[in-house]
Amino acid sequence: MIRNLVLAAAFVAPLAAAAQELPTAAYLPLDLAAKAADAALKACVAQGHNVSVAIVARDGSTKVLLKADNAGPHTVTSAQGKAFTSAALGRDTAGLAEFIAAKPANDGLRDMDVRMVIQAGGLPVKFGKALVGGIGVGGAPSGDIDAGCAAAGLKAIDAVQ
Repeated sequence: MIRNLVLAAAFVAPLAAAAQELPTAAYLPLDLAAKAADAALKACVAQGHNVSVAIVARDGSTKVLLKADNAGPHTVTSAQGKAFTSAALGRDTAGLAEFIAAKPANDGLRDMDVRMVIQAGGLPVKFGKALVGGIGVGGAPSGDIDAGCAAAGLKAIDAVQ
């Protein structure tokens, strides 16, 4: 009996040590994603803009997608693309557009993935230094307005801007 316990402990101990060493990854909970999307949509609607808002996880998968009443059909893919781009590259899409414009050698970034949209309105979702996703807004008359609404979404969940 004791011998069996000793053998069992010998086999389980390395597994327990290995499990404790596994890395952990921060993620964006659905309730926070929904809260950010709602705040961003409301910020744009309050200004009279019918937009779509997308929140994606760090891996680029869509967690939340909201489309305002009367928002154009193109706004959904615009919002998703901006959110995807920000999550994938960890930066705002307006800054990325300026980066490419300033150095044409970086134009290849536009072709990295067909889901990328490099126009203002996408922001990374970060808590501290942890990148957990992206938020994208599409459909306002300018990318600056889209970005302002996205920033309102980040503020609603106390994410880093």
